[in-house]
Amino acid sequence: MSYLDLRDVTKIYGEGATEVHALTRIDLSVEAGSLVAVMGASGSGKSTLLTIAGSLEDPTTGEVYVGGRALSSLSRNGKARLRRQTIGYVFQDFNLLAGLSALENVSLPLELDGVSARKAQSAAMESLEDFGLKDRASHYPDQLSGGERQRVAIARAVVGEPALLLADEPTGNLDSATGAEIFALLGRLHDRGTTILLVTHNEELAADSPRAVSLRDGRIERDERRS
Repeated sequence: MSYLDLRDVTKIYGEGATEVHALTRIDLSVEAGSLVAVMGASGSGKSTLLTIAGSLEDPTTGEVYVGGRALSSLSRNGKARLRRQTIGYVFQDFNLLAGLSALENVSLPLELDGVSARKAQSAAMESLEDFGLKDRASHYPDQLSGGERQRVAIARAVVGEPALLLADEPTGNLDSATGAEIFALLGRLHDRGTTILLVTHNEELAADSPRAVSLRDGRIERDERRS
């Protein structure tokens, strides 16, 4: 049973002479609880696919379903609610707020969704502890290593236990050893049943994924399943 479906999705930016087809007639189904790596050269449409899958952008044509819900049927507020409650995001540049501690960064999404500060911080501490960061909870992003910042970002992404995790080059700014550590953490989340769509340039990480999809010029070139 698929949890994420992109059906005949096309994304066009600009018009006329400046028109760019970022995605062209993409059909992609991601089964619930699976981990799918998306590969491709710069400009192949990987990040656009991820933002459309997470309702941050709308496709020009086609439809996206998350948990059986058509995103086109949701209002702007409905999409925002879906993102808060169902989808976790991990980005290459971490996207942590510099003025907040690790604990505050992780608890913020819950507080924005109406959870009391006390309960949000308790859940955030549990998430940080789960990723080996309990002793770094009071530290600010500039006091953390790159690997620690990415672990905080992942802790924040999953603190609300989202069913779908979207990761855009989560190891791109890290050395190979730290990148492998982050990928192992994503593997743990996959083992727990989280559905993960991972964009990466790292061929070794993609090779270790159960399924790898390759994009070329906005189209799916290959779709390989390894298990």
